[in-house]
This record gives sequence, structure tokens and C-alpha cells, in this order.
Amino acid sequence: MPCSFLSPAETPDELGRLGPYRVLKVLGAGGVGIAAIQLAKRAGARVLATASSDEKLDRLKDLGLDEGINYVQSDFVAEARRLTDGRGIDVIVDSVGGATLQGSLRALAYRGRCVTVGDAGRTAAEALDVSGMRGNNQTLVGYFLGAELLVGPRAHPMIAGLLDDIASGNLRVVIDRTYPLAEAAAAHAYIESRQSFGRVLLVP
Repeated sequence: MPCSFLSPAETPDELGRLGPYRVLKVLGAGGVGIAAIQLAKRAGARVLATASSDEKLDRLKDLGLDEGINYVQSDFVAEARRLTDGRGIDVIVDSVGGATLQGSLRALAYRGRCVTVGDAGRTAAEALDVSGMRGNNQTLVGYFLGAELLVGPRAHPMIAGLLDDIASGNLRVVIDRTYPLAEAAAAHAYIESRQSFGRVLLVP
């Protein structure tokens, strides 16, 4: 399964050091991944993404996706290498964790950068083999938005800027379904089923 993106507290050039002509790999079709695709495309990057179905990948193309990988049908590491002529990915943001994080490291290009932002895969953490990273001058970075909101001066104004982008239509938020608060268990079950595309909202 797959990764996501740069935290909303970061510009595409900060944690990920993303810029024109670089390749960003976004894994997943959730709210973070959908935002990542749009922001990376705006930064001039070539955008790859993974999702659990071809239907989701087709929908992501409307948001800026260049090429998709169905991770149910294909090995996402091998496909990432194939789609980049063996070079690998410049920036990967991994929100899945577990065994996927090791795969993300294997998919990195020379001087590639992987940002780990969560454990959405809900599998136990695994010991990572980082022996190949030093020789390839690669970087693994951890990021937790909650800490930035408490101690960092950058998060609040950057989030405010993204909200302005949403209000102006420059950044799209995809709402998959809404549930009344009384049906919170059903909402969580739907998210756990991995059928969602975008955000699932609880309405008071």
C-alpha cells in the first residue's frame, strides 16, 4: 500500500524539497494525497500516485496526476522504477508506515527524500534497513504536524494560506461522503474499508 505527501504546514520546497522537473510519489487517494497531487503539480513536479483501484487513479488525473500505480495489481516499487526509467522517485511522503515504508526507501532516486508522516496502514512498525541510503545520499525525515502547531511559527500562516487557496478555488477538497455524528461507527467502518476517495465528514 502507499504513501501521501507534504504536511499542510509545509510548502512543496521545505520538507520535501520539491521543485520543477522533480518526481513526487503520492500513495493513496485520501484527503492528504489529493491535496499533495495538486500542490506538487503546482510546483511543477511530475506526479505519480498509487491507489487500490484503476477507478481511483482515473479520478486523480483530474486533479493533476501524471501516472498512476494500482498497488493491488503491481509492485509499487518496481513500477516506480519502471516509470522513471530506473531512476527512482525524488520525493516520497509515506503516511502508511509498516512494510510500505521500507518499500518507499527502495523506490527513492539518488539524493531522494522520504518523509514519513503516519501509520495509516495500521500494521506494526518494522525495523528498517537503511544500509543503502548513505551510498545514495538519501534522506529519511519524520514529521508530526501536531508538534509544529504547538512549537513552530510556520504552521498556522501556511495552513491559513491553504484555506485561502480552497476558498478561491485554487485547491480542491473532495468530500466522499457525510455521516451524521450518531453514525460515527459507520463512518469509521467505511474509511477502514478503503473505499473512500477524499474526505469523509461527520456532521453534528
